[in-house]
Amino acid sequence: MLWSRGDSGRDVRELQARLRQVAWIFHGPTGTYDEPTVEAVRGFQGKRGLPRTGVTDSTTWQRLVAMTREPGRWELYLMGGQPADAPDARCRTGRVLCVSKSSRTLRWMIDGRTVSTMAVRFGSEYTPTREGVFSVYWKSRHHVSTLYDSPMPYAMFFSGGQAVHFSADFAARGYAGASHGCVNVRDEGAVARLYGQVRNGDKVVVHW
Repeated sequence: MLWSRGDSGRDVRELQARLRQVAWIFHGPTGTYDEPTVEAVRGFQGKRGLPRTGVTDSTTWQRLVAMTREPGRWELYLMGGQPADAPDARCRTGRVLCVSKSSRTLRWMIDGRTVSTMAVRFGSEYTPTREGVFSVYWKSRHHVSTLYDSPMPYAMFFSGGQAVHFSADFAARGYAGASHGCVNVRDEGAVARLYGQVRNGDKVVVHW
């Protein structure tokens, strides 16, 4: 046995990062061998005809290593799953969508109080999500991108064609993909509630 429930450390991070590469985990890495990790290992083992123990033994590890690549620092520490960091100072007054690139989270805040928090992802290096202070200028419930011909439900536009919206691709593939610059939300129920609360003119802060 190499690692099992309750273990923690860099080796567990690498295990989780490699499980993400083959789409068995969509959060973290957290560095803690928690219940989602146990379930992911069980799923990976079952798919490959190994005993579904949820414990990472040398056979499971060797099979996973053969199917994946060495994860870099970004995959080990910066891909999301972290709790929301402290809100930017610009988010502490009024009605604000406070978007953190470092923790990959969106906080919906009213007068300094966090109403809800959700996981988000951003544009690729070629179509980056703009940083700064913006305002929601248009909401479109059933929007479809004219540029990319892709659905953007619950779109809340804040900078040119960039919007906060639900992404079915994010829900399915996690951080393996990226947006074309928009702030993608993977939880459709959460973004639907957010869409119902946000008004045109509400502030959007995108920061590191």
